[in-house]
Amino acid sequence: MPNETFLDKLAIQLTTDYGNSLAGVTVILPNKRAKIFLLEALKRQISGTIFAPEIISIEDFIQDVAGIRSVDAIELLFEFYNIYISLTPKDKQQPFENFANWAKTLLQDFNEIDRYLLSPNHILSYLKDIEDIKHWSVDVDSHTEMIKNYLEFWELLPTYYHTLYKHLQEKGVGYQGLIYREAVDNITHFSNAFEGKQLIFAGFNALNAAEERIIQHLTSSGQAKVYWDIDYTFLNDPYHDAGLFIRRFKESWGKYTSQPFEWISHSFSEAKNINIIGTPKTVGQAKIAGQIIEQIQQSGQSLDKTALVLGEENLLIPMLYSLPKSVGSLNITMGYSSRNNPAQILVQKLFKMHTNALNRSEKSYTLYYREVLDILTHPLVEPYAKADKLVEVINRNNITFLSHAKLLEINKNPTPFFNLLFERWDENTGEVLQRLSRILVQLKSFMSNDEEEDKITKAFLYSIFKVINKLINYYEEHPQMQNLAVLQSVYKQVIDLAEVSFEGEPLSGLQVMGVLESRVLDFENVIITSMNEGKFPAGKTQNSFIPYDVKKENNLPTYKEKDAIYSYHFYHLLMRAKNVYLLYNTESEGLDAGERSRFLTQLEIEKQPAHNLKTMVYNAYLPEKAYSPMVVPKSEKVAERLKEIATNKGFSPSALTGYIRNPMQFYFQRVLRIREVDEVEESIALNTLGTIIHGALEELYTPYIDKFLSVEDVATMQAKADDEVMNQFKQVYKEGEIRKGRNLLAFEVAKRNVQNLLKQEKQNLEDGDAVKVLALERNYERWLQDDQLPYAVKISGNIDRIEQRNGKIRIIDYKTGKVDKYNLVLKSWEGLTAEIKNDKIIQLLTYVFMYEQHANGLGIEAGIISFKNMKSGFMNFSFKEGDGRGTPAHDIVTPELLEEYKTQLVTLINEILNTEVPFEEVV
Repeated sequence: MPNETFLDKLAIQLTTDYGNSLAGVTVILPNKRAKIFLLEALKRQISGTIFAPEIISIEDFIQDVAGIRSVDAIELLFEFYNIYISLTPKDKQQPFENFANWAKTLLQDFNEIDRYLLSPNHILSYLKDIEDIKHWSVDVDSHTEMIKNYLEFWELLPTYYHTLYKHLQEKGVGYQGLIYREAVDNITHFSNAFEGKQLIFAGFNALNAAEERIIQHLTSSGQAKVYWDIDYTFLNDPYHDAGLFIRRFKESWGKYTSQPFEWISHSFSEAKNINIIGTPKTVGQAKIAGQIIEQIQQSGQSLDKTALVLGEENLLIPMLYSLPKSVGSLNITMGYSSRNNPAQILVQKLFKMHTNALNRSEKSYTLYYREVLDILTHPLVEPYAKADKLVEVINRNNITFLSHAKLLEINKNPTPFFNLLFERWDENTGEVLQRLSRILVQLKSFMSNDEEEDKITKAFLYSIFKVINKLINYYEEHPQMQNLAVLQSVYKQVIDLAEVSFEGEPLSGLQVMGVLESRVLDFENVIITSMNEGKFPAGKTQNSFIPYDVKKENNLPTYKEKDAIYSYHFYHLLMRAKNVYLLYNTESEGLDAGERSRFLTQLEIEKQPAHNLKTMVYNAYLPEKAYSPMVVPKSEKVAERLKEIATNKGFSPSALTGYIRNPMQFYFQRVLRIREVDEVEESIALNTLGTIIHGALEELYTPYIDKFLSVEDVATMQAKADDEVMNQFKQVYKEGEIRKGRNLLAFEVAKRNVQNLLKQEKQNLEDGDAVKVLALERNYERWLQDDQLPYAVKISGNIDRIEQRNGKIRIIDYKTGKVDKYNLVLKSWEGLTAEIKNDKIIQLLTYVFMYEQHANGLGIEAGIISFKNMKSGFMNFSFKEGDGRGTPAHDIVTPELLEEYKTQLVTLINEILNTEVPFEEVV
């Protein structure tokens, strides 16, 4: 710790005033966390062994005075609901899930009214009158039934308050405000019973009316002393918010007219290095904070004197991943929102999956694949569910919906943990809660006790486990929770009240904390993140039914007072620090953005002479090039693999065009043999649709291979076409849903495409075409030999359809996408294999090369039938040299044309095989 921190000074004062009689002293601090630091400070002042003073937080002290225990926030919500039901006419009662939306805000207002010792009847009646005026009270006759009900609700507020207050009193529990009000009423009795002891209030800033009344009573009776912690700079500046509250107490408390005001520090104006650092986005702040901590370590300083204060709790997880590995011990003391808790997200996903399964069909209990995969791929589940095969089958077979029986059929030997996750839920909410509790206990058993990451995960699990167990306890008492939909809604409401509390070894290592946890503590090195408006300070949030002017009139805290509290916390962190790092997000727009904090501007404007203040902006490193294309040289192993492809499987037309499109894609798919991961196609992809149409046409035409087609043959095919398309859907799309939505439309498109082709075929036959189908979806191969090639290369691939039509061979390639005639016209051989726009021409000419030896001297034409351009029919490849004007088109691929193409093909394959030419990504 830095020299003479506030707690050091307090320890010196206590040992000076009370010596070895510290056991008769009770020290009250703003929070529990400071207790262990004060004990450590006392140890440094005392050489022998004595009884330590009692050290408690202000909230624990107030509970002692009142003699009432604090009620849990979730329990309070249920207690209030019981009161609400008992006082509200049955026809106007709201279900719990609706009630909870406004009840949390109203309870917060009750709390404020009590903490500031205001008359509840005055404030709550005032609210009713305001609402009455809003709703045209002058014209009473115009009130609708809804307005009447609304005003009756506001009229009931005082009754809600008093009944709840009395009910909680009788149970011996209370919310914070109730306890504070009762403590004020009980202070005289407490004071009389506390004779002979000394109370020390230390390190306070903002006090509510109840705290102020209690402390003033105890100080005036000589039973208490108060030690403030304020700097001269803030106290003597009438406009500085950091001293707002303590200035008020100094001026309004009568005792300070005759007694000294203790203590006023002069630490803030001492020498400090203050670095204001801007960087884009939240994760940028985490990275820079990690670098600063590493620099502190490298300078030889101990991290025990360093505090990392997170202005925004959501930064905790990225922050933990950004800390250097050299950080040995770490102490996290802060609350973390349950909304981002991975255990909470898992429970939420379980609710979603099972309630949706129930709602879809109570008989079959149908699960949606995406919800199942959300559970199985959750980071808390994936390592332990042992369901990799299930995930694979769902993705491979396109299973969109699956029954519970189907789930267990695929995953035949489920682990007990898997069963806990996926066993059917029913409407017995008690059983559902017990199951959730068992899931969390099971997850905890998988965790290690030693790993730091597992300790954090356990903290996440435990916070949700407590919520589930509380709901189990309330289940018997609260009949409204007997319905699964209500339980889910209740869970969503109460989870907001469940923060994750991290605790660690506070006296060693880096101290990671929230803003409130930093109270009373002093550090040499302070790093504060999220120094943006709306984060630090929090901004003008109004979570209250009480309007601003009513708060102002009755001395309730408004956003101005809340800003002043943040201001005090901020400047107190800086007061005794030597090195300060203030990080903010430079982005002014976006989810985690906001203007630079006013505190930073204030520091710059009111800069102290001894402060060394630097402002800088760190941007992410931007290379000169935004992206460098990947380049992979052809090693000896790659050359061997290319030879293996060229001489065994062969180069297919699609492999050749794939290389032209992007050599890196060729490298990944053909050389490394990396294929895309199977995923469920919830909507049929275009390539799947193409496979279905190809398959249907193959099955329909196969019986007529090697015979001349007749009109009757095509009519037979037309009759069978729809059934065959359905058959292909079942084979290709497997268990995917095709009876509704986009897939039903795709099914109809497939049927229409097949029927349109058969209709055109029939018309051509009626117009006199003589057609014999020679081959369908058959693989052909041919060796390409040339002096320029290092070795003979096999060209191999599937051709969709080969037929003899009117004395010529016709090679047909089906395309489900749109192709126009101009895509198939070649005007020059130069640069044919260099541009991807020629891919269809290359594909067709490669087919001709492969088939030429089987043509028996017949002329060959090659072309495409495009299902999105059926009106163009068969579109054949043609060669028109130059601009094509006045030049006859060569529709037949003559031996001379094919020789020209072979030259181009050799050039392309030579480039693929050439070890001097690397695979280079096309961007």
